[in-house]
Amino acid sequence: MLKLDILSFLAGDKMTKAIHKAKDNSLKVILSEPELFIDFLKDYVQNDIFNDLKPEDIEDLTERFLPLFQDNKDSDTVKRVKLKGDVPLFVIAIVEHESEVNFRSSFKMLQYITLVLTEYEKDAKKANKDSNAKEAENESKDNNDSNDSSDITKTKGFKYPPVLPIVFFDGTGNWTAETNFLYKTELYEVFEKYIPKFEYELVNLNDYSELELTGFGNALSLIMLIDKIRTADGMSLLKRLPPDYLENLKDKIPYHLYKILADVITVLLTRIKVPPHEIAEVTERLYKRRFQEMFTLIEEYDVQETRRLAREEGMTSGIEQGVKQGVKQGVKQGMKQGIEKGMEKGMEKGMKQGMKQGMKQGIEQARIVIAKKMLQRNKPTEEIMEDTGLTRKEIEKLRQQL
Repeated sequence: MLKLDILSFLAGDKMTKAIHKAKDNSLKVILSEPELFIDFLKDYVQNDIFNDLKPEDIEDLTERFLPLFQDNKDSDTVKRVKLKGDVPLFVIAIVEHESEVNFRSSFKMLQYITLVLTEYEKDAKKANKDSNAKEAENESKDNNDSNDSSDITKTKGFKYPPVLPIVFFDGTGNWTAETNFLYKTELYEVFEKYIPKFEYELVNLNDYSELELTGFGNALSLIMLIDKIRTADGMSLLKRLPPDYLENLKDKIPYHLYKILADVITVLLTRIKVPPHEIAEVTERLYKRRFQEMFTLIEEYDVQETRRLAREEGMTSGIEQGVKQGVKQGVKQGMKQGIEKGMEKGMEKGMKQGMKQGMKQGIEQARIVIAKKMLQRNKPTEEIMEDTGLTRKEIEKLRQQL
């Protein structure tokens, strides 16, 4: 958990990168969980062929292919899905959540598809060779090699499995990249006959309304709703979720998914700067199956921004006071040594002392502002002491001033 203390503003870029990386991993966790992956196919691809899928029909092949890409993303995934009649389907899912559209996606899909089908060929050859070896143990190895009977891929009846390429986009803005590789090729009007024409399925989270997502009524829908929130101003979305939607989730989400759901919620809420103690309250209520109460305590504010403004306010006030004191001390010293020389040295020394004192008072003022806001929200004294560094006596004095 990332701790947001009085100096958290210094974390800046490191915190942003850590959250971004964590989100990559959390999306991979979602797609790696068979039940959530099946929900993803049913809700966002919407093909009747997925209706009867079971978790045991999903095989994760991601680790087999991902290392082959130098620019691989932690959230890309490759699955082998067993359809009716034991027909295999390969699903390649690429997650894009950058603010800029990745115009290379169709070519990256072509690379993935080529690799997947090449590996499928190898597996088919090996499986057929092993089968032939059992049926023809009396035949010599040389004879097998000469007629190449084990290479089923060279037979007329051999067919390649279907591949379903999916790009999931939850970034800001519109997805403007071509979904068909054909249109990424020069002179495609002339050479259309010879160019791969596959098209990837684009699942753009921005195209789904709050009503549509709640209509899915499963654990994945809750994750997607939270994923749509970009800033603290959007927190109202969670507070207006229909009570019956949250209540129904309690009955539909198996308990073994709670840990995954809690981890992903933590990452997404951290991204929009919800304080750790409020995130902890949300996940605690999740584990206790108090779904209707999960988001009632989340407040609509940006803790980082509040603290930044408090710090600026305190520093400005402190610097002003420091400058005044510096001028006063400079004038006093200058009177003793001579008006001209005294003013010069006095101002220099006074400004240094004033800046130093101003910084100190500014930080102290920021602590006080934060403590007052927490007191107004009836936060426990121990929690305020931990977040601000103020003593119990100082906090009680502030309480009396409210």
